[in-house]
Amino acid sequence: MKLEDIDLTDGANFVDHVPHEWFSLLRREAPVWWHPMDGPGGGGFWCVTAYEDCVNVNRDWEHFSSYRGGALFQDMESDQLEQQRLMMLNMDPTMHTRYRRLVNKGFTPRMVRDLRTTMVGYADDIVDAVCERGTADFVEEIAAELPLLLIAEILGVPQEDRRMVFDWSNRMIGSADPEYQVSEEVAGEAAMQVYAYADELAARKRSSPTADVLTVLLDAEVEGEKLTQLEIDLFFLLLIVAGNETTRNLMSGAMAAFFEHPDQWEKLRTDRSHLSSAVEEMLRFVTPVMHFRRTATMPCQIGDQSIEDGDKIVFWHTSANRDESVFDRPDEFDITRSPNNHIAFGGGGPHFCLGANLARMEIEVMFDRLLERLPDIRLDGEVQRLQSNFINGTKHLPVAFNPSAPRHR
Repeated sequence: MKLEDIDLTDGANFVDHVPHEWFSLLRREAPVWWHPMDGPGGGGFWCVTAYEDCVNVNRDWEHFSSYRGGALFQDMESDQLEQQRLMMLNMDPTMHTRYRRLVNKGFTPRMVRDLRTTMVGYADDIVDAVCERGTADFVEEIAAELPLLLIAEILGVPQEDRRMVFDWSNRMIGSADPEYQVSEEVAGEAAMQVYAYADELAARKRSSPTADVLTVLLDAEVEGEKLTQLEIDLFFLLLIVAGNETTRNLMSGAMAAFFEHPDQWEKLRTDRSHLSSAVEEMLRFVTPVMHFRRTATMPCQIGDQSIEDGDKIVFWHTSANRDESVFDRPDEFDITRSPNNHIAFGGGGPHFCLGANLARMEIEVMFDRLLERLPDIRLDGEVQRLQSNFINGTKHLPVAFNPSAPRHR
């Protein structure tokens, strides 16, 4: 295996598994490597794979900008980039800081703690819906449901609309996967449907305000001005995708990891005190968001490599979380791992995941209920993974378990 064999631009190379063997080679031989790209104009990007470098790039917004070229891998036309810069993900401080303060109110530790009873009830309802049958698609019927219910609750989306949200986010994030769509136009149409829905929901909230994040955004001001409807639409899109896709794929990937490491499931089943550390290991081992992009704002250094103004940089959380210099036995799934300073939520800095507390609690609650109510859960078919180099995703995970009676009717 040689560096020239590596192609991290093609999502098809992530379908069987995340190519950790490539990332291991890069960390060893070229931790800051110029990755060529095919297509008109050629070009490429700096591929950053070592833990310390990934943390530094993520934190150092003055040298490595989210605003200049956006935070996502694909380059955008100037008009599209201008619109996407209204989304918090594609901002730098100080504007990013101002926008983040607006939505922080919906994700404080206290608000997340107050949701715990609701989460447990939802999780039991999710198990109730499948427990008598003895089989389920873990992704669609278990992992997808809790994040959807919770983000709908936080944003003020009626629960009967949550499946539409699930479908739209699949089509946007899974755009390279043939199961969800076949063209960029379809992903664009899904985004337009999200905007139209956000417009309609916002109109309802203006006439009948409720205690949710969308209502907060409608009343909020930045630099003395109310948010435009487009800014609200982009906030809404970001939150439904971030609050749905990441946690769903974390739970699904973690369940698949437990199937591959049944001794770890048994250890957790017999001693639930490991649950908190198990959540951290699930986050490290799966790393649902595999990378983000930045653009250099001036000549600088990453490690020993000189970077030029305007260079494209892609830093890989999924590689940093397997860095041998930081994690002992990094390719092993160990629910008792300590310390476990993973960067699944970004490794600090202004873009540290807004919903980290919420995600941790969702994962803990869902797996607690699974351990309690479906302790013999097992793989019952083929795992189907998402074709994406951005989201470490699982599309379908067939499971079986002994049928049992529901807790609530």
